[in-house]
Amino acid sequence: MMEIRAEVQHGKKIGRALGFPTANMSLEGYEVERGVYRSSIEIDGVEYRAMSNVGIRPSVGGKELLLETHVIGFEGNLYGRTLCVKLLEKIRDEKRFSSISDLKDQLMRDYNAIANM
Repeated sequence: MMEIRAEVQHGKKIGRALGFPTANMSLEGYEVERGVYRSSIEIDGVEYRAMSNVGIRPSVGGKELLLETHVIGFEGNLYGRTLCVKLLEKIRDEKRFSSISDLKDQLMRDYNAIANM
């Protein structure tokens, strides 16, 4: 398990458009293997299950290494808050998808796998 503590920053809101809004955080100072992780995050004293991606987002033209975390069952604004994400288990490697539709389908498979663990 690895913990990453960083401030939630504004992104391009691509995850939100795909139905998976994410808290985007810098990985500056951390060495983390790129990929999709089953994770957890504590917000206001409540522990939430989460799905995290560590990578550059090659399917949407990303270049900067980021941590993006979709918090399962949470709705609200996290911008500017410093939070701690626990990467619990790597699910798969980051990969480039040939279409946004393929990416969305894979995100749904990842979500279902993580939500049922």
